[in-house]
Amino acid sequence: MLALLSSMPFELSLIPPLLKNRRSYKVAGKTAVKGTLSTLPIILVYTGIGKVNAAHSVTCILERLPVEIIINIGVGGAYPNSGLRVGDIAAASKEIYGDEGVLTPQGFKGMEEIGIPLVKAGKKKYFNEFPVLVPPLMVNGEGAVKIKTGNFVTVSAVTGSQKRAKELEKRFDALCENMEGAAIAQICALYKVPMVEIRGISNIAGIRDKGCWNLTLAAQNCQRAALDVMNSPLIRSALRKTGKYTNK
Repeated sequence: MLALLSSMPFELSLIPPLLKNRRSYKVAGKTAVKGTLSTLPIILVYTGIGKVNAAHSVTCILERLPVEIIINIGVGGAYPNSGLRVGDIAAASKEIYGDEGVLTPQGFKGMEEIGIPLVKAGKKKYFNEFPVLVPPLMVNGEGAVKIKTGNFVTVSAVTGSQKRAKELEKRFDALCENMEGAAIAQICALYKVPMVEIRGISNIAGIRDKGCWNLTLAAQNCQRAALDVMNSPLIRSALRKTGKYTNK
């Protein structure tokens, strides 16, 4: 089974009508939709906003359901020098916690400064950074949609100043920011479940002018990208490893 996650329902609005044998229910109080998409068993979960909601949702579905891969989608804010515009698509090459660590007189230091990893998996230690799968992407939306792959930063406080946006962009060599991705990646690392993350750009981080945002366009383009990824060899290969999914 593939799990497709978003923090809010509008970020997954296009996909439920495409599911066969669709039914809705609750997972630990969160709304979920289960069905099949081109013979692929899938569950959609609306996690709620923020790290705790995201981590809670992922833990619940991994404990209760035979989920073999997770795709996290939604909107995000692009950093000023990313080259991305509103409506473009970003795919994560890694997820990074942007504010877990120590704020020293010399500036921010990550969890390595404390010396305690957030996750130990065998010989691997994860401090602020978590690996994700990088998907092949094709967007079938209208017009030219730019697609870029790079580092994502997960923050607790959305960036509302250009100074802060440039600081995070430079520190983590990042494309964009969000509020859930690293928490989902952390749980996936604990459970050894692969994860893909795709974001539609709704705004430029640091410019707190909602008149310049386009949440609807960002969410729609992101969902179209996710549909392409779900039909890609990358996803089918990940599911075939368990022998539970066959492309009929």
